[in-house]
Amino acid sequence: MLHNTEQYVVGIDLGGTKIAAALFNSKGEILGRERMETANARTAKEVVQRMIEMIRSVARGLPLSGVGLASPGAVNSKDGIVLHGTNLPEWEQVPLKKWMGEALGVDVQVVNDANAAAWGEYVRGAGKGSENMVYVTFSTGIGAGIVLDGKLLLGSTSFAGELGHNIIQPDGPACSCGNRGCWEVFASGTAIRDAALAFMQSKSSAIAELAAAYGEPVSAKHVFEAYKQADEVAVQVVDRAVHYMALGLANAVHTFNPDRIVVGGGVSKAGDQLFPALREQTDKLVMKPYRGTFEIVPAGLQDDVGLIGAAALFHQS
Repeated sequence: MLHNTEQYVVGIDLGGTKIAAALFNSKGEILGRERMETANARTAKEVVQRMIEMIRSVARGLPLSGVGLASPGAVNSKDGIVLHGTNLPEWEQVPLKKWMGEALGVDVQVVNDANAAAWGEYVRGAGKGSENMVYVTFSTGIGAGIVLDGKLLLGSTSFAGELGHNIIQPDGPACSCGNRGCWEVFASGTAIRDAALAFMQSKSSAIAELAAAYGEPVSAKHVFEAYKQADEVAVQVVDRAVHYMALGLANAVHTFNPDRIVVGGGVSKAGDQLFPALREQTDKLVMKPYRGTFEIVPAGLQDDVGLIGAAALFHQS
């Protein structure tokens, strides 16, 4: 008699305004998905109850071997507790592993969204085949996750890999974390936008026209578009950003000795405007023995990276 040994896992990507859930088979293929807005939830219990209902619905009665959950903010992964960090109601010290595990009767793993993305890229994306990988996402801020010797590095309280808050200039601008001169204030998408706005106070630029044409406020996207047109301000801003991005990556190379650095986030979509220069600058900044020991590649998984990474917590292959 044949038994169905297929392992099914649900991955959940928890955002401030929406929750996405997907059912995966053991090959990492998505078999079904659901999405839910969280706008009118009033309590943490209510949000969790909705997630439980979503999981049951997307699982369609199939036996689950686990539920992986990616959450923004500070997460205690060992105990499966979200400490804080989204604009969901009462979202402090939420024992997701306990509440959801009891309701569903399966193992629930909870990780920070940058760690989920890192693990997703390592198992199924641009990090596949590497042994030691640093994942960095340059977007509103800088998120990062580290895989060392094939294991996701969590640290003693699950907060490892907060590279965006490495201080690279002690007398630099104030960061949202309360320190000054963090990598994030020099190299994130927000930092690129802020530098462009500052430079444009004294010099006109195609950046403003491009943003106006889209009917959008100025962002890093417009800076890279103007860079393609050899706009003077954009060239200045991108060169500065690449220098600071490379500085942080060089620190990561010296700290973790990775064989691959995977770069994600909105800024990484700049492609050829960014990667050749970023590789060259990082090579200049690392010590000689490290040159040629790592590659810098764009992320491969796009918008589903959180879902894929959360589910992949149960699939090591």
